[in-house]
Amino acid sequence: MSGREIPAADPTPSGEPRAKILVVDDAPMFREIETVFLGRTGRILTASDGAEAFEIAQRERPDLVLTDLSMREMDGDELCRRIRHDADLRRVPVVVVTSGNSAEEHERAVRAGADGVVSKPLCRVSLLQVVQRFLRLHARSFERVVFETEVRLTARGCDVWAWSRNVSRGGMFVEAETAFEPDSEFQVEFTVPDTSIVVQPTARVVWRRPAGHERGPGMGLQFLKLEREAAQWLEQYVYERAVGGDVPAPPA
Repeated sequence: MSGREIPAADPTPSGEPRAKILVVDDAPMFREIETVFLGRTGRILTASDGAEAFEIAQRERPDLVLTDLSMREMDGDELCRRIRHDADLRRVPVVVVTSGNSAEEHERAVRAGADGVVSKPLCRVSLLQVVQRFLRLHARSFERVVFETEVRLTARGCDVWAWSRNVSRGGMFVEAETAFEPDSEFQVEFTVPDTSIVVQPTARVVWRRPAGHERGPGMGLQFLKLEREAAQWLEQYVYERAVGGDVPAPPA
């Protein structure tokens, strides 16, 4: 089962994709148990050690990682540290499974940056509660939050001024007198309210309000290219307002 994807047992009522969960354990029996326990929660990816899991995580961007602490190749705490130091993965919740109620193992997991720790033997109900809690928190970090500021859209040397209404980690909604066609790409520039931070992503139109809408032209923008520092700031801004609190810093 290592390195394979196991489909969710049933789709959501709305047809939306379920969460993607990466299960990591060097013991096939425990990978099987955890897959059965979580199979109705999401699409399950599996890996047999931390090194394989990190490669899969970089490629698949899971919504949660459930990893054993002690494995033959790369241990779960080292996997957790690598995830926390990866700019694209650091917000992914990591739940570490220990072999018992050892205070030392619990401390290893916490020091590595684990969001949650569960112990073997695994209880299906308890595991589901922990996993679903962190999946809900992770999903909320993608919410749009109120973000009102003037925005300049530049395409082929022409500027269009717009007003943003909300923002997420991956894009924003703006209102403007002129709406671009879907799939149009352009440069975006805006200053963060109450700061001197200027953000300049490349974006494209993913949808727009129908012509004649009572609230005027508006566009949903997807950020295509954003400098890492700006992306991290945006992630922090949205997380604070959607979830509350700071994004956990990577462990030393």
